[in-house]
Amino acid sequence: MTYAVEVVITNKKQAKDPEGETIHKYLILKQGLDFVESVRSGKYLLFRVRAGSAEEAVKAVKEICEKYRIYNPTVHDIEVRLRA
Repeated sequence: MTYAVEVVITNKKQAKDPEGETIHKYLILKQGLDFVESVRSGKYLLFRVRAGSAEEAVKAVKEICEKYRIYNPTVHDIEVRLRA
């Protein structure tokens, strides 16, 4: 079976995010949407994976991301999840 697995890569919380800060300050807040407390930007990847189960597909993508350094664990957080 083929599964869609999403990877979201963002800067760690303690790292600055100039793109997210600019979107928040100059687009969101200028529209009066002050209930939005912050915006973080990142990268989105979508893998289509053949696997025996959803768990195997997610595990395989996590391993790919780590082994092939798709992200830098020193400065990035990643979230790997099955696409709904």
